[in-house]
Amino acid sequence: MKKAITPIICCVAVAVIALAQAPTPPKAKDGSPKTPNPDSQYRLGPDSLPQEGVPKGEIRGPFTLPCKVYPGTQHTYWVYVPAQYDPAIPTALMVYQDGQAFMNEKGDMRAQNVMDNLIYRREIPVMIGVFINPGRRPDQPEPSPSNWGDRDTNRPTEYNSLDDKYARVVTEELLPALNKDYNISKDPEMRGIGGSSSGAIAAWTVAWERPNEFRKVLSNVGSFTNIRGGHAYADLVLAADKKPIRVFLCDGRNDNRGIRNGKYDESWDWFAQNVKLMKALTKKGYDVNYSWGMNNHGQKFGGAIMPEMMRWLWRDGPVSTDPNDMVERGFRQPVAKKKN
Repeated sequence: MKKAITPIICCVAVAVIALAQAPTPPKAKDGSPKTPNPDSQYRLGPDSLPQEGVPKGEIRGPFTLPCKVYPGTQHTYWVYVPAQYDPAIPTALMVYQDGQAFMNEKGDMRAQNVMDNLIYRREIPVMIGVFINPGRRPDQPEPSPSNWGDRDTNRPTEYNSLDDKYARVVTEELLPALNKDYNISKDPEMRGIGGSSSGAIAAWTVAWERPNEFRKVLSNVGSFTNIRGGHAYADLVLAADKKPIRVFLCDGRNDNRGIRNGKYDESWDWFAQNVKLMKALTKKGYDVNYSWGMNNHGQKFGGAIMPEMMRWLWRDGPVSTDPNDMVERGFRQPVAKKKN
């Protein structure tokens, strides 16, 4: 028995010595313990990256859209055309606000890769994607990954205002331009719209103001806060008749939490307002899904789960259960080009 006990005692002693020699936890400049980066656990998965054998869609543009709703401004946009697009078939549509961020090949969202992969595997329908930037005057800089345009474009007004003006940009200016070149479905159930931060509340506002045009909303760290009264949406949802909108909300516990000048203001708490909106939508019976991460205000978490958000939003496409339907059982291939 003594021989069996001795190694255990030795192991305990070694462990105690190791703990005693362990380095002290790193500290921040103010002397407080250094905490992990809330975004550190979120990485893009294979659905967000180019995959061998998957047909790549084409990004066309940039195009310039003159704007009458906000006189003197214009919108830059790009169009994603999947390899499987057939002009003879009315096609689904997905519009992304802050288009430069969603189509950035080195960014956090990489929506074109997500659409390539999910369309190929029949997990979402064939769809045209549109990446539209906020409006700007011709003399103002184009929004970019390092400057989304809050200080030098029309982004704050367009995206955060609770009126129908930006919805008019999308439905009265963008859609007619798209319809000239593409066979976009007229069915609002076949149209989705999304964004991050102020782009997310803008996407929601478009669907809220025009549910007969758009009925699917992807919202990442949505700014449902008091930038221009956006914190009112939860109450507006409860007060209004239910609208036929499906929405996926995602946010993080370390998003901007409403501490302003040393005082807490719930109307400026991004996470609290997203949760409040989710509860209002749930109570009202909306088709709502949500996911809360640990992320900061940004796109790390949203990018990691964007494929699942898209699957859920577009989950009700037609499907054949016929075991002999080999078209249904195969991957979606590019449309054969007609010979001249």
